[in-house]
Amino acid sequence: MIGLIGNVRFDTTKRLGRIGRRTATGLLAAAPLAFSRAWAADPPKDPPVFRIGALLGMTDPGGNNPGTLMRRGILQAAEEINAAGGIDGIKVEAAIEDHQGSPKGGVDALVRLRQRYDIQALLTSYSTVTLAIAPICEQQQIMMMDGGSVSNSHVGEYKFLFRNRTLASDLARAALVPALEQHLTKLGQLTHSTDDGTSLSGAAEAYWTAHGGKVVANERYARESNNVDTQMAKLRASGCDVLALWLFDPDPGLGMKRAREYGMKQMIVGIEYTTQIANVAGPAAEGYHYSSDFFDRNSQQPRLKAFNEAYVARYREPPEFYAANYYEGFKLLAECIRRARAEGGDYFRGGRLVSALRANPVFPTVFGGDLTFQANGVALKPIALFTVKNGHGEFQRFINLANT
Repeated sequence: MIGLIGNVRFDTTKRLGRIGRRTATGLLAAAPLAFSRAWAADPPKDPPVFRIGALLGMTDPGGNNPGTLMRRGILQAAEEINAAGGIDGIKVEAAIEDHQGSPKGGVDALVRLRQRYDIQALLTSYSTVTLAIAPICEQQQIMMMDGGSVSNSHVGEYKFLFRNRTLASDLARAALVPALEQHLTKLGQLTHSTDDGTSLSGAAEAYWTAHGGKVVANERYARESNNVDTQMAKLRASGCDVLALWLFDPDPGLGMKRAREYGMKQMIVGIEYTTQIANVAGPAAEGYHYSSDFFDRNSQQPRLKAFNEAYVARYREPPEFYAANYYEGFKLLAECIRRARAEGGDYFRGGRLVSALRANPVFPTVFGGDLTFQANGVALKPIALFTVKNGHGEFQRFINLANT
């Protein structure tokens, strides 16, 4: 259905649900643009409104709701842009569709967006959905920005796909650093039976064994399942001295809870900790180590502070990571539109937006400072290590993977 929040128009559904290596080291150089700059002499060909699409898991049958957090961030970004005069005076709208947590749902949602609007830029989520729609977007030259999934499988494969979230391999490696520092050697892994799960476990195993460790157990289960008893029994029997939960909201909470109920006292590491995870895990989360793109709710840095305060004013609760990342992603795409418009001509095209990013891959980030897109389309952002104390994730330090 189509609705309005403030002056922002969006597409959504009646029900809300749950969602869910760096391969290049050089930064994205000012590569030759794919399109001639002959348009610079022509005045901009403006549409009446800029519509940026978004495919989110709003009715994913998994049961929880990071899709709602993503939607909140997107709508806040759109409202702020319009309140400041739009993009060079032109209004921006967020057209949000539900992919229902499935590749087919993602393709169907993309078709709906393309039928209704002249979508040239798109926020996407879920690695399986992104993989399904990427070939279509590549063919139709739609710029994609994925701020949610961490899979390595399609890195560098599509020139129209960009990522403003750190990838699985980096997050897993960073999360394992405390275990290596304590000279632990036997790793047990619990993952979802998904592409993200495969990426995480594979990257972690390569990193762990390269540092002299051994993987003693790899257990997988379906993301929609809420029973990990069989897998946890096998992990306990493996004799692992560190347990890696390569899972996503809210499943790390279930993993921690069951591990402690099984009497497992091992160090537990992961890559995510949200309010939902904390609620599910309860006291079992104490001492949990996790890595993440660094997002400081309490920062006094002006950009972060402004985002935090505006989010709380709108939604009466502090922002989560997914809200921040999709707020940022929407503003990244809006900035690409602004840069492309400055070049003149028929600029509101996916190819022109990609060229604008490639010409200057540096953007301000709500996580502090600037981010820079690498040649593989993935943004370089800080990776931080946190430890849960008294139910809250406390920032410990940044992890420099080049030194580990």
